Amino acid sequence: MAAEIVNPRSESAADHTGHEGGAEPLDSFDPAFALHRGGKMAVQATVPVRDKDDLSLAYTPGVAKVCSAIAEQPELVHDYTWKSSVVAVVTDGTAVLGLGDIGPEASLPVMEGKAILFKQFGGVDAVPIALNCTDVDEIVETVVRLAPSFGGVNLEDISAPRCFEIERKLQERLDIPVFHDDQHGTAVVTLAALRNAARLSKRALGELRAVISGAGAAGVAIAKMLVEAGIGDVAVADRKGVVSADRGDLTAVKRELAGFTNKAGISGSLEAALAGADVFIGVSGGTVPEDAVASMAEGAFVFAMANPNPEVHPEVAHKYAAVVATGRSDFPNQINNVLAFPGIFAGALQVRASRITEGMKLAAAEALAGVVGDDLAADYVIPSPFDERVAPAVTAAVAAAARAEGVARR
Repeated sequence: MAAEIVNPRSESAADHTGHEGGAEPLDSFDPAFALHRGGKMAVQATVPVRDKDDLSLAYTPGVAKVCSAIAEQPELVHDYTWKSSVVAVVTDGTAVLGLGDIGPEASLPVMEGKAILFKQFGGVDAVPIALNCTDVDEIVETVVRLAPSFGGVNLEDISAPRCFEIERKLQERLDIPVFHDDQHGTAVVTLAALRNAARLSKRALGELRAVISGAGAAGVAIAKMLVEAGIGDVAVADRKGVVSADRGDLTAVKRELAGFTNKAGISGSLEAALAGADVFIGVSGGTVPEDAVASMAEGAFVFAMANPNPEVHPEVAHKYAAVVATGRSDFPNQINNVLAFPGIFAGALQVRASRITEGMKLAAAEALAGVVGDDLAADYVIPSPFDERVAPAVTAAVAAAARAEGVARR
């Protein structure tokens, strides 16, 4: 399967006007619609079928030999089908980008986009699968039944807290990697950027106190990864303030979060928590008041990653922070998941890993940070997604970590 851009002016595309009653088609004045007409992907054969001999090998009767061999030795499916090189990109359309719960059909352009990023940046084939159900157990059961066709599952744009339970249940039932990119991809790239920001300021992670705005999928995963990596302390704030054990309104996920974060015992608002903090990480939207940013420690780092409007605009952040990062491509230091997920899956698939471990994610972050090398600067703590060194570095690190942790099967 290859991810290809479909020519919006092709004959097949021209059969679908996308408008009614003679109205001007959307793609006549908007290049985004023009690019998406007909979809952004196509299936491409990897073997020729030019004559009857090719046909007899690719299909019947030749295919029967391969099927019989796999029936006798199921592990051969990895060698004689596409299974070990293809990922399912699964969503229910409940938390799509900044659009929210827009449903499975409306999520497909994003899932197609994710699939072509897998191919472009990691050489991994991916198939978008949008499910018309939102019940946790129905999603799990559906993906389990689809799993024989795939070497891994990338969960995408599924709302919290359901996403945590879906990922956990799937990983318990499947022997292939299950990875919720909104959680772990964001966490890996954030940690990589933070490692380099700390190196630039000649500080260790253990010397830093971080505050995360947002206790959803990304915020929880970032907090877990920072703790695993040895951050000095991290507090997470939701809409009601800092997540702390003394709050009586916490979900199960947030109660767990309170158990391993906020060693300082901070309570109250996000703004209060920022006083004297070394790091701000925004994954929630909203706006952080300038005076709260000004109250942070000298030489602070501000990673304001909400799109399209960062929690702290870079112009404001630069007044007070030594390093500023956003989720946008038009500012330096873009925290972009595409730096992580293609290489992580490529490495996991390369060694036929049964799952993606914390060690594999930490290795990915370290490798990603290492790409910057001696070019480290305040406006360059994380490489560009188009840096061709990124995917190979992450792939190799993840594969090595999988072997070290005993989850590799080749």
